[in-house]
Amino acid sequence: MRNRFRMTTIGVLAGLGVLVAAGPAAAHVEVSADKNRAGATDVTLTFHGEAENPSGIKSERVVLPEGIAPADVTLVKAPSGWTFQATADGFTVGGKALASGKDAEWKVKVAKLPDGETRLSFKTLETYADGEVSRWIEVQEEGKDEPDNPAPLIKLKPGPSTAPATASAAPSAAPSASAPAAPAASAAPTVTATILAEPVSDEGSSLWWLWVLIAVVLGGAALATVLIRRRSAPPAN
Repeated sequence: MRNRFRMTTIGVLAGLGVLVAAGPAAAHVEVSADKNRAGATDVTLTFHGEAENPSGIKSERVVLPEGIAPADVTLVKAPSGWTFQATADGFTVGGKALASGKDAEWKVKVAKLPDGETRLSFKTLETYADGEVSRWIEVQEEGKDEPDNPAPLIKLKPGPSTAPATASAAPSAAPSASAPAAPAASAAPTVTATILAEPVSDEGSSLWWLWVLIAVVLGGAALATVLIRRRSAPPAN
């Protein structure tokens, strides 16, 4: 009985060993950055592609995440004999197939990482000499289990944001720009009020009676002169 149980246990373990050996290798393509902050400049990314197929890795095609342009990426290092070529959505490094079981490692420099992004996924297609393609293109979502074919991922710290400084600069600039205009805007009502508040001078209107008096006096004097002359004149013969 004991021997039968032992043989059964050995058979189960052997069967599990065969299943594990027959399953796919847990190969990945991974990426790391020498600067782990969003918005960083002149960042070197190091990619490491694990060899899964014995025929040898022939090329690696990387799709860049949004916010990084192919023109902003340059090659730093690649396996001997491999070349770098920019594509419409990323770049490809490749050449002569590497030796069987040899991992691929390459480095590129990115001019600037996107601002405000803390998780950057680099979908990668790994091609082997026999034509097999391993597609590491599934985006790893935060808080969820790693997918079967995860895309290389780097996690960044938030970069310094300039938005608050820009937003606060506008209100502080507004008063200085409008301050001189404020007195000008209120000047017209002030001047108008001052003009309306001043009493109108009646000097001109108070002098008219004097001119009338002078005219009456002169007219009376002229009339008296005429009468006196008539009275003193000798009668006509």
